[in-house]
Amino acid sequence: MRRALLILSLILATFALQARAQNEWKATLAQRLPLMGHRNWILVADSAYPLQTAPGIETIETHSSQIDVVRYVLQQINNSIHMRPEIFMDAELPYVPDQDAPGASDYRQQIADALRGYKIDSELHDKLIAQMAESSQSFHVLVLKTNLTVPYSSVFIRLNCKYWPTDAENRMRAKMAAAKP
Repeated sequence: MRRALLILSLILATFALQARAQNEWKATLAQRLPLMGHRNWILVADSAYPLQTAPGIETIETHSSQIDVVRYVLQQINNSIHMRPEIFMDAELPYVPDQDAPGASDYRQQIADALRGYKIDSELHDKLIAQMAESSQSFHVLVLKTNLTVPYSSVFIRLNCKYWPTDAENRMRAKMAAAKP
């Protein structure tokens, strides 16, 4: 009987720790988002994503599914008044076969559903990592690690200004260039 109670206590403690971790990453995101803006990055990464040492990169373990984290992060960004997401994914993902990475096809379908309506740019994984590393020299990068075990599945979200669209910036820059003697 004692053994059963001990096992039950350990199981309950594990669930409590996971629930706490899930709340902690959401609380951290809620604290960081109002401070973040264009040129900041949020990366929703698979479980094997490495802990980077650049001073501008903050990594948090979510203990959550990647699809849930992506949906939650995008919901929070979309609810902000000042930023919008630009989404990048690894160009390698469409070539990852199920026989080498079980669940890859299912993941591709799930992430396509979660990102429906968003423009998604594909880049080689190493190029995206390099962009984040370069950005982290001046800007904050938030990495949210998930429990996903499919390679090349990270979702890179570069933040941009919601109230100043890219086409407005381009028109302004063209006017500035035309006004120079």
